[in-house]
Amino acid sequence: MPIESVPKLKDYFYDLPDQFIAKHPLEFRDKSKLLHFENGKIKHEKFSNISGLIPANSHLVFNNTKVIPARLHFQKPTGAKIEIFLLNPILPATVIQLSMESTGPVTWKCMIGNLKRWKENEELSSQIVIDSVCYSLKAKLVNRENREVELSWSPDDKSFASIVEASGEVPLPPYLNRAAEDADKVRYQTVYSDKEGAVAAPTAGLHFTDQTLFDLKAKGISIEYLTLHTGAGTFQPIKHDSIIEHPMHSEQMVFTIENIVNLIAAKGNIIAVGTTSMRSLESLYWFGVNLLLGKSNEFHIEKLTPYQEYARLPNKEESLEAILQWMQANQLKQLMGSTEIFIFPGYEFKLCNGLVTNFHQPGSTLILLVAAFTHGKWREIYREALENNYRFLSYGDSSLLWNNKLD
Repeated sequence: MPIESVPKLKDYFYDLPDQFIAKHPLEFRDKSKLLHFENGKIKHEKFSNISGLIPANSHLVFNNTKVIPARLHFQKPTGAKIEIFLLNPILPATVIQLSMESTGPVTWKCMIGNLKRWKENEELSSQIVIDSVCYSLKAKLVNRENREVELSWSPDDKSFASIVEASGEVPLPPYLNRAAEDADKVRYQTVYSDKEGAVAAPTAGLHFTDQTLFDLKAKGISIEYLTLHTGAGTFQPIKHDSIIEHPMHSEQMVFTIENIVNLIAAKGNIIAVGTTSMRSLESLYWFGVNLLLGKSNEFHIEKLTPYQEYARLPNKEESLEAILQWMQANQLKQLMGSTEIFIFPGYEFKLCNGLVTNFHQPGSTLILLVAAFTHGKWREIYREALENNYRFLSYGDSSLLWNNKLD
């Protein structure tokens, strides 16, 4: 599916007045509004009724990543305050899961507030208390140019995940323009979050409650969990009018062999809960393509992989079967990879024909994904949401969208 015409960024902006941005979550997760878009028609529903809008043989795929309190604060003896925002692990492993489980020193690439006041190899420290035990957390700037920070703690009987949980601050999106509050520790997290590593919540999932999940299962709708650790790059604005020049961020994914088996068995709708789940699933398809074509057995999907010339593309069953056979041949129980996939108008969806998602920022990569999924109807959808006082962005209302052209 080669690119016939590259979309222009200017065509994907809309006016979003500040009063439509949800600065705080609703009191109850499932009391948000739900815009239902199907066959070009829009209806307004309540999120708590979502199970009634999804056919019984459908397969919902959730992202079970867990947001870590990625903002760490230190103070120099001079009084200067240094903020460290964790981005990606470097040592002892680049795999987020392994870094979070480590009980020894770790090195992460970070964003650093007040960097000019922090000298290379200078060590900062802070004290935290876990279960009545005092821990000393130390941070050393080991590479100023690349913003690489080594973190260590003593005693070293706790994992890095435990240390961060006790010392860090919830990394709220920058557009909320407010400090994190105690309530955000719970509400900026899905009820099914499990795998630590995200620095931004998969916000489509914030609306689901235990009752909502029960209602879905009771109707015969199957539920599946994958992992994509959402990175700060999801908030990176597009700065080029020719959007193809945008440097897409890379995010780590994990699938189990059960995921692959269940996706092969799924005969009804496959619905991605959130753009992170969508990007993961579509990336999975392209990994199968690479295996079938003998291109690579490394699970890394570059941003323009889908837009190359292909003589013939496999269907979803062929792609998934190739992955399953490869995993079995290599005795793998889980598949770890990364993706930079860039989904924009012109993209043809391979696995998913349903999407649960919030309302996104103007001119963002996520708007481009929604525009692709709704065949250009995104502006009509967003206009309808604004006219009906929907709440926008991370803590805002939700939508259930269908891609009716998927074979």
